[in-house]
Amino acid sequence: MNSKRKKMLLMISCVVSLILVERHSRNQVEELRLSDWFNPRRRPEVITTTDWLAPVIWEGTFNRQVLEKYYRKQNLTTGLAVFAIGSIADQYLEQFLRSAIKHFMTGYRVVFYITVDNLNRVPDLEPGPLQTFKVFTIKEESWWHDFHVMRMNSLSEQITQHIQDEVDFLFSMAISQIFQNDVGVETLGTSVAQLHAWWYFKDTKNFPYERRRKSAACIPFGQGDFYYDSAFVGGTPLEVLHLIEECLKGIAQDNKKGLDSTYESHLNKYFFLNKPTKLLSPEYNWDATFYPPPQVQYVKVAQLSKEKW
Repeated sequence: MNSKRKKMLLMISCVVSLILVERHSRNQVEELRLSDWFNPRRRPEVITTTDWLAPVIWEGTFNRQVLEKYYRKQNLTTGLAVFAIGSIADQYLEQFLRSAIKHFMTGYRVVFYITVDNLNRVPDLEPGPLQTFKVFTIKEESWWHDFHVMRMNSLSEQITQHIQDEVDFLFSMAISQIFQNDVGVETLGTSVAQLHAWWYFKDTKNFPYERRRKSAACIPFGQGDFYYDSAFVGGTPLEVLHLIEECLKGIAQDNKKGLDSTYESHLNKYFFLNKPTKLLSPEYNWDATFYPPPQVQYVKVAQLSKEKW
């Protein structure tokens, strides 16, 4: 009886092992490789791959058809968070949402997370197919002197409370941006950073990093990769949450030392220590006050203000 039992258990074990091997092989086949959709040689005049082999997304470097075929099977939901309070909400929110409805992740499920200080500021707009609006209100506390700190605190709470369970990827954008062309699945990644449109074309030694040694955001002279723009950042919800927590921690440390470091300087320090897995070219946040240089062939998102809200 024991012998038969052992044989039966062995057979069951073998069958389970075969199923697991088959499932693993299937997943390996279905996994999308970078070379399947990304061709850096098509844009030799710009930086298309980082020293740590992360892709830099420019128009012409990616195959949208291959990406669409892959991501359609994933049943994805992407979140887009925007923070709109005071007069800037009245000035920018409607045009931001209108452009996002038209151009952001069209054909996929999208949740627009809109945080305002007054519900009356939310424009009367209907989301498109597969799109949802989720509106939150926030009270401007007297101790929140920094707009970015208030914005990131709010987003951190939202990710922890519900966003992490609702979307696969999350982007946070400045309200003063406007989509001019489609921004799709080519931007998806675990940790996505935006190259600053102005500083991309400057020498590394001139980047406005925080240089004070006492600051938690300090990047010493002679070090650094790129200068990143805080107006557009993304990744998985937990990666975005980790970025926010680390930046807020650094700001709090600097405040105790009497240092008025900026959120963007801490974001740059974060990406210096935690290399992003995908970088977006200046095409994804071009300053509308400047005529695009030859390298910027296709502006996807325009920054309508020099302020980074």
